[in-house]
Amino acid sequence: MWILFSLLAAFATALVITLSKAGIKNVDSTLAFAIQSVCILLVSWSVVIRQGSLGDLARIERRDWIFLILAGVITCISSLLSFHALKIGQASRTSSLDKVSLVFSITLAILFLKEKVNGQVMVGAALMAMGAIIIALARE
Repeated sequence: MWILFSLLAAFATALVITLSKAGIKNVDSTLAFAIQSVCILLVSWSVVIRQGSLGDLARIERRDWIFLILAGVITCISSLLSFHALKIGQASRTSSLDKVSLVFSITLAILFLKEKVNGQVMVGAALMAMGAIIIALARE
């Protein structure tokens, strides 16, 4: 089931990139991100409330709060950088380089989460990274 959700997330990301590129044509990239952030805030908290998970806030441990807040701040920085790249570059090329995050994710998962990966994962990540770089450096 995780594969279905991952593919749906990838498709949603593609839609976000396409709509964002169309929307930031005449808008500052930081302002565009702030507008989308308000929508993210409203939708995400609406889902939490609708699912009845609001009471779980009190049960979150301090360590988890720290990780979640750090991840939230880094998400904002990542999105601001992505929006700026999208504003000045082509959607197809900027989004391809964003996918190099896969290589960074695998590396960080190995180093910090102690996840085990096999050669197949490493080769796949290398191929995806090479593909992203080839797309990003393609002539116009």
